[in-house]
Amino acid sequence: MRLYPDTPDDRGRAVAKDALVLLTLFVLAWLGLKVHDAVDHLAVLGTGVRDTGDAVNSGFAAAGDAVSGLPVVGGELGDALRNAGAGSAGKVADAGREGEQRVHDLANLLGLLIFALPAAILLATTLPARITQIRELNAATRLLDTSSEERRKLIAMRAAFSLPARELARHTRDPLGDLAAANYEPLLRAAFEAEGLAPPTRGW
Repeated sequence: MRLYPDTPDDRGRAVAKDALVLLTLFVLAWLGLKVHDAVDHLAVLGTGVRDTGDAVNSGFAAAGDAVSGLPVVGGELGDALRNAGAGSAGKVADAGREGEQRVHDLANLLGLLIFALPAAILLATTLPARITQIRELNAATRLLDTSSEERRKLIAMRAAFSLPARELARHTRDPLGDLAAANYEPLLRAAFEAEGLAPPTRGW
């Protein structure tokens, strides 16, 4: 499969466009990662709340364990302290965990959107034309078959009668004269160049 034209100018333009698209995709991926990391760092707020809630809950649990050995009221007092820690500090810790997870989810979403939306627009505007170019190059390679003298003549006639004068002038001063004299080489070169292809290397 032919991916790029043979002619230097057309090949250079195609390669430059592909390189620019790839570079743009790389920059978008980098920006998406930076946005993700910047937003994800905000999760430290939820982490702090969670750690504080866990620390307070652990403190109540430790106090409950410490008083559990007291006679008469030790067991009830210990349970009360542990329940108080789980009921208040535990809820604070859960809220911190929830907030932390929401920040992580938001970071993932924003990072993906920063990359995916512009990348989708870029590919939607450039990929169809690139695919068409590849198809046309390969179709032209099949159609411009110079394996026989009759086909060489037909391709030369097509070039002489259909190509713009400015394209023919780069290869011959008298297209019709060349055609009448069976001097097909200049016209064949013009036909191949018009399709972005190098002419066959067979001796003309």
